[in-house]
Amino acid sequence: MRAEVSIVVLTWNALEYTRACLESLNARTPVGEDVHVIVVDNGSTDGTLPYLRGLGWIALLENGRNLGYARASNIGIRAAAGGHDVLLLNNDVLIPQDGWLEALQEAAYSADDIGIAGCRLSMPDGRLLHAGAHIPPDSLRGEQIGSFEKDVNQYSDTRDVPSVVGACMYLKRAVLDTVGLLDEDYFSYYEDTDYCLRAAERGFRTVCAGMVTLLHHENVSTRVNRADFSSVFAASRRTFRRKWAGKLRRRDRVGLLWHSEVGSPSGYAVSSRELLLQLDELGVDIRLAYIYGTDWMDVGRDDYRLSAMRQRPKDLRLPQVVYAPAELFSKNSGRYRIGYTMLEVDGIPPEWVRMCNQMDEVWVPTTFNAETFRAGGVTSPLRVMPLGVNPDYFNPRIQGFRASPRFTFVSVFEWGERKAPEVLLKAYTRAFTATDQVVLLLKVHNRDPGVDVDAQIASLHLPESGPPVVLLKNHDLPAHQMGSLYRSADCFVLATRGEGWGMPILEAMACGLPAIATGWGGHMDFLSAENGYPVGYTLVPAVAKCPYYRGFCWADPDVGHLADRMRFVYENPDEARAVGTRASEDALGQWTWRQAALRIRQRVEEIHQAFA
Repeated sequence: MRAEVSIVVLTWNALEYTRACLESLNARTPVGEDVHVIVVDNGSTDGTLPYLRGLGWIALLENGRNLGYARASNIGIRAAAGGHDVLLLNNDVLIPQDGWLEALQEAAYSADDIGIAGCRLSMPDGRLLHAGAHIPPDSLRGEQIGSFEKDVNQYSDTRDVPSVVGACMYLKRAVLDTVGLLDEDYFSYYEDTDYCLRAAERGFRTVCAGMVTLLHHENVSTRVNRADFSSVFAASRRTFRRKWAGKLRRRDRVGLLWHSEVGSPSGYAVSSRELLLQLDELGVDIRLAYIYGTDWMDVGRDDYRLSAMRQRPKDLRLPQVVYAPAELFSKNSGRYRIGYTMLEVDGIPPEWVRMCNQMDEVWVPTTFNAETFRAGGVTSPLRVMPLGVNPDYFNPRIQGFRASPRFTFVSVFEWGERKAPEVLLKAYTRAFTATDQVVLLLKVHNRDPGVDVDAQIASLHLPESGPPVVLLKNHDLPAHQMGSLYRSADCFVLATRGEGWGMPILEAMACGLPAIATGWGGHMDFLSAENGYPVGYTLVPAVAKCPYYRGFCWADPDVGHLADRMRFVYENPDEARAVGTRASEDALGQWTWRQAALRIRQRVEEIHQAFA
């Protein structure tokens, strides 16, 4: 053990859960000289006390009545041996993992300024409950990060978080000696977040140890004892509001009015959500306006933080960003106007040029777009503001669910000419036969009712005895589970004719997959011959229905080279895995949403300073 620790468990009836908790604790924890267990009972009457009195390996403190969570926990903290760290642990938690306490200490002691460590908490039904928590200043209602998502081992790194819940809360002795005890103005609820915020004011960080996962039944004492949750919670919330509302709102340093869609599955909406949530965490005061209509029309995939951004007053004095196709830049009414867009061909329409040149500056996600916009006649200042990937959901530790032992190629795209599905299918059937142990999984969306995907595939007359293809058409998969799809495959492949960014390529790379993709377009900012398999191409006139592409060129991928790359990866899996490892290191090291949001915040701060 890195440090001596006293584990404080609070009980108030719920004997069945207490017994299970303590049995798992004793089985999975080195209880003894370095690890003490203190159980503080809040007046149990259901047989809990006789059971606890029979355990020789715990120290039992009997309060005789319910003193509330904060006060009773402080009794346990005071009883801890001098110099001990303290771990607060709920009696409705089960410990399924050997070495959990050592791993929790490893996270807590990974830096001197870390004072508090929590862990992942999952639910009995396989959903994640907690990977850290925070209090939005608009609602002042605690929100647990990752709550109710299917647990696929997301949030598996040790990460800084605003707070952790008291169900498992490791307090180093240094923070206890500096900050003191839990605030007993709270009877129950909010005292854990309050403590993390107080610690932060004294320079201590809070982290969530992603390598530790405990099982939490949540609010068992409240349910078993039929306590009035609403009134207790409301009272604590009022206390928290009085102490912290002003401080939390003052954290916002700069403001930004952001026009975009966030509720649809489109590329703009998905990336906008990620950027806005990261900017919010970085202390930017975001005012969100829907780009296509009134705000209430864009709530299909809402988030409480995005809802709060939407409800804030639209301050027209703030710098404004319109994140959308450039013909919508006319929506920008700010005193400093920023247009943020992209395109997948080698030029931009005249209307886009005109609208871009009315902006104070234009943002694009890639150097590819910066070059094509300049060549197209954009004279406003151009800045490359990359997009990114979420490392909590896309990394090699995400759990996959393989459906077949065959070598699996996966492709994710919206069906249409730009994604060249016919090229991919022809290359695949050229590279492999039915005797090869391969399968191609196509996860595609088709929003065009005039397009019959099955009929288009049939028109290719692929060999009936060819290798298998699995088609997932218009199958909605929650964003936090997309990493599991990639981790269920061996290689990502996309026969794209052009990308403004290339989100699925980067996501697959972050998950550790080797990626095969056409060697032209925005994704070449992060895909290279060192971390992937670019495919040769020929520039040809774009023939898609989209009016933006008329008169411009895109890349026609070389069918033969694509087939060769797929065959090579299949026959050289060890090398392909090594390439996938490099791809993950590059993606997670250089291309995250946090890094993208930091660049935006820096630029917004510069703009604010210029107008100060």
